[in-house]
Amino acid sequence: MANTASFLTEMTRKMLDKVARAGLPALHQQPVAQARLSYRMGVGAMEGERVEVARVDDFSIPGPAGAIPARLWAPNHDACLPVLLYLHGGGFVVGGIDTCEAMCRRIAQQSGAAVVAIDYRLAPEHPFPAGLDDSFAALQWLVAEGVSLGLDPRRIAVGGDSAGGTLSAAVALMARDAGVLLALQVLFYPSVEPSAVTESYKVFSSQNLMLDEPLMRWFETQARGPGFKSDWRREPMLAASHQGVAPAWIGLAECDPLADEGRKYAKVLQDAGVPVQLTVWPGVIHDFINMGRFIPEGLQAHAAVAVALKTAFGL
Repeated sequence: MANTASFLTEMTRKMLDKVARAGLPALHQQPVAQARLSYRMGVGAMEGERVEVARVDDFSIPGPAGAIPARLWAPNHDACLPVLLYLHGGGFVVGGIDTCEAMCRRIAQQSGAAVVAIDYRLAPEHPFPAGLDDSFAALQWLVAEGVSLGLDPRRIAVGGDSAGGTLSAAVALMARDAGVLLALQVLFYPSVEPSAVTESYKVFSSQNLMLDEPLMRWFETQARGPGFKSDWRREPMLAASHQGVAPAWIGLAECDPLADEGRKYAKVLQDAGVPVQLTVWPGVIHDFINMGRFIPEGLQAHAAVAVALKTAFGL
């Protein structure tokens, strides 16, 4: 077995040591409600400063099963702002607007664009594709009604991390099929082919690096529900075609079971003629973008997304 400690940055090792000393139970060893609270508290302790932005609005979006809670962050009160629809991570089971807020604020502040995040429905109460249905409904609403919030329906991007990256990849494909033109898809370490066993999965899923095989198996069991059938929307790698999908910015953590899935997806998109910018941060782990207090690469990743959005939106 590989000694993964040799791959990690010093700051990442120190952070993992702090987590180990805390002795907290793993998420998959907790009831779902407690796991959600634990994840929210963990992100709150590690995310870093929440920067001030000029505008923060809570609102709701009509969804297929009722109102979808949403929050907007904007760097100013200008009209016709481009917007990133952000879909949080958490294995389709945990996470929410609060767990991506620090990053969304930074991206809004640094990019000059607005960011909208939603609380899509979570499993196991609402198994896949409920969260995806909410996510696509939110995109469609931003296209049709975003102008009511001062947003530019002609300049929209979608993005997310982990499970949210999976949703974003699927939404980008669905947008293409619906004739919705996206400026960019932002994918942080997406799970796009969980049926594959990659080398990074073999090396890193057996280590105590925040995301391991038991936790991934628990997430997947909760998310799929008893009636799940094979669905490319859960595995966007398996979509019939990737041609014509939005340009992609893909950010990966080197020491992450999902790293090779991200690399493979970048190649699939490139082979289909899709412009792709791929960045792999050495020595960091899954969810590092929510650990800016301890892992400086997390803040670097926020800044990189802001630059990519500025370019995509022509800011």
